[in-house]
Amino acid sequence: VQLQASGGGLAQAGGSLRLSCAASGSIITRQIMGWYRQVPGEQRELVATITSGGTTNYADSVADRFTISRDNRKNTVYLEMESLKPEDTAVYYCRAYLSGSTNYYNYWGEGTLVTVSS
Repeated sequence: VQLQASGGGLAQAGGSLRLSCAASGSIITRQIMGWYRQVPGEQRELVATITSGGTTNYADSVADRFTISRDNRKNTVYLEMESLKPEDTAVYYCRAYLSGSTNYYNYWGEGTLVTVSS
């Protein structure tokens, strides 16, 4: 499975960005898809996940500002980021995995950098 993320870039505080991540290859359609982020020197952290049925989970820090969605026909997950803050600056990674089966189905995309200026 390959994950191709796009949409990162530079935004001002209070602005918006939209990330996309398209999965290809030997996809299991019930895969959970999600976004994580990492600041240099810190651990990678969960931003949001979404199941194939549309159940979402968010980090508390973004729950009222970010929206995750997916198009199962396109095997693509999106992250709409609004009211961006400088502390949202990080490399954002897309992930596709099966709950309870990450030993054999757990894929990461290359990161896309999001920079929020104050």
